[in-house]
Amino acid sequence: MTTSSEATVDVHPDGDALTSAAARLFVDVLTAAQAARGSASVVVTGGGTGITLLEKVRDNPGDLDWSKVDVFWGDERFVPAGDPERNELQAHRALLDHVAVDPARIHTVATSDGEYPDPVEAAAEYATAVRAHLSAHGSFDLHLLGMGPDGHINSLFPHAAAVDEEHELAVAVTDSPKPPPVRVTLTFPAIHRSRHVVLVVSGGGKAEAVASAFKGAARTEIPAAGAHGTESTTWLLDADAAAGLH
Repeated sequence: MTTSSEATVDVHPDGDALTSAAARLFVDVLTAAQAARGSASVVVTGGGTGITLLEKVRDNPGDLDWSKVDVFWGDERFVPAGDPERNELQAHRALLDHVAVDPARIHTVATSDGEYPDPVEAAAEYATAVRAHLSAHGSFDLHLLGMGPDGHINSLFPHAAAVDEEHELAVAVTDSPKPPPVRVTLTFPAIHRSRHVVLVVSGGGKAEAVASAFKGAARTEIPAAGAHGTESTTWLLDADAAAGLH
């Protein structure tokens, strides 16, 4: 049984300051996890802000032992290997190709032209890897989340079936309102098995959704409202994204 943490808000003047703060938190959380338990795990996110964050971690890795880090993705575009839309590819270019991470500890979603061409099967295979990790370690240490203007996180979109999933750790999404339409996403049961959940959100176009989340919106309406960690939940915002909180 997991418990939720109260959300805290940390506002930064602009996107650059925001991603710098997120990168510092990334390193601090994982370094502390390694000190406490010998290894660390992170669920990364894509998008412009998420990838900039990873680039800044690459430039300031601190004392993190990358050989003892497990890397997962919150969601993945179900496209062929090498497609620039793949969050995996973008994360490798931004960070993973530049640090001494163990390839066996990089847990990717299958590609559409690989061993699991059916997205439902690909999601089940990914869920198996996630379940094995959680069985061994109990939780993810850090789950990074971006948020769209509609309040979606990972590929959990408002009013979509995946938002209501209560059991499976990863599911296929075949009708994403954002292209590409087919994706694999972690669900709320996976998010809620994370010690520290950090939402990194920038831009005035997201201010209304941020405000709605803090006013108690249902997760079916604003999925980000349902994101919480067992030990901490942190919203890192730039001033524009936080504008509706005043």
